[in-house]
Amino acid sequence: MNLNLKKVSVALLVACSLTACVDDGDDGQTGAAGIAGVDGTNGTDGVSTFVTRDDVITTNANIAYAAYSDSLISAYELKSAITTFIATPTASNMQAAKQAWLAAREPYGQTEVYRFRVGPIDALKDDGTVGEEGDGPEGKINAWPLGEAIIDYVAVEVDGDSGPETPANALTDNVIANTSAYPTIDAASIAGAFEFGEDERNVTTGYHAVEFLLWGQDLNEDLAGAGTRDNSGGQRPVSDYANTVGDCTSGTGNIVTDNICVRRGQYLSAVADLLIADLTPIAEAWEPATGSHYNNFVAGGDVSLAKILEGMGRLSFGELAGERINIALTTDSQEDEHSCFSDNTHRDIFLNAKGVQNSFNAQYTRIDGEVITGASIYDLLVVEGSHELANTLRASLEATMSAAAVIDTKAKTGTPFDVLIQEGIEQENVVAVINALVQQTDEIEQAIDALGVTAGDLRQDTGEDI
Repeated sequence: MNLNLKKVSVALLVACSLTACVDDGDDGQTGAAGIAGVDGTNGTDGVSTFVTRDDVITTNANIAYAAYSDSLISAYELKSAITTFIATPTASNMQAAKQAWLAAREPYGQTEVYRFRVGPIDALKDDGTVGEEGDGPEGKINAWPLGEAIIDYVAVEVDGDSGPETPANALTDNVIANTSAYPTIDAASIAGAFEFGEDERNVTTGYHAVEFLLWGQDLNEDLAGAGTRDNSGGQRPVSDYANTVGDCTSGTGNIVTDNICVRRGQYLSAVADLLIADLTPIAEAWEPATGSHYNNFVAGGDVSLAKILEGMGRLSFGELAGERINIALTTDSQEDEHSCFSDNTHRDIFLNAKGVQNSFNAQYTRIDGEVITGASIYDLLVVEGSHELANTLRASLEATMSAAAVIDTKAKTGTPFDVLIQEGIEQENVVAVINALVQQTDEIEQAIDALGVTAGDLRQDTGEDI
């Protein structure tokens, strides 16, 4: 086993043991030895009077560590699948690499709720110091839309903007094809081209760079914004990675020099290495007992409690309802959907919403099936007298998950997000998710007031009129 991966696995045991200290499982709820609940009975209401704010904060931190560690473990598994594919570029190995990418997105999507709180994902600098929100590695890990034209070949016409915002910031050709400017493709050269010309569309790293290199652009008949889109993702041919002489392509039937396939494989491998490198310090910062951020966070009292709620609200409203769903809906643009190459946007929506629900319920299911749980915000609201609000917010979160599940199911049965956002198709299903997210944001604000903590504006992250 890789030593770094082994370290993550061992450290997860620490997270599990810490979470168990505040477990409010069945024995504590209904067992004969259960602690008296707020109704004066033997725990029959399922909430212990001994649940404290510090319990809630510690559980949240333990779950954050588990989710980021799962993301890191999945990134290692993705790199392994990519290595196999590059060495032996068959259709089955390409599919295995795609499946590894999809699997890696599952835990990471649930970590998005830990943004917007000056944590490691948003504020941890490359030198290990903590800066301000926006200084962290989030952009290098998950930035989108991707300006894919800076990485590899693209179609002449696409549904949306695949290039940089400023034409003057475009590279001469792309990194893979530009052998003179980029004679060597490695982690350093790829990182050096990130946001080339200080253009945020010039993204060269992260999950979506890997996605593009595996799937290619999602092209169909709707190039001019009219007509019905198909239900498939990108169709990059396996021959784009051919390692036999004369078989290398840049698109089906477009034979190119063999070194292009070699360079494409080098890019894919290096960008997977960068993903691991960027996720590692985040998981380490959240590591129980030894992580600097973990220790500061669990000792943060009401400041940390407020950050939990602010992250939940800001992801719900501005980032998810606004930037990730409403913009794609109102512009009807594939380039503005989160995972536009793989058509995996339905999972992004579902998992981001799930991350908010995880924070409220204090429960996370790890990639190996183990459930980590503990004292929750729901418990705290009940203990502190806001029973009705606790149930109302829980119901709103469940309503959001139900709406997101509709999007998820439709995509899995042949109607992906980029089809749902088209006018005259099934936009009402997308609107239902937005409305549910707005509703839960209203109630998260009420929870902030009820608990008497101070958080920032939950609606600051989008200019969208929702």
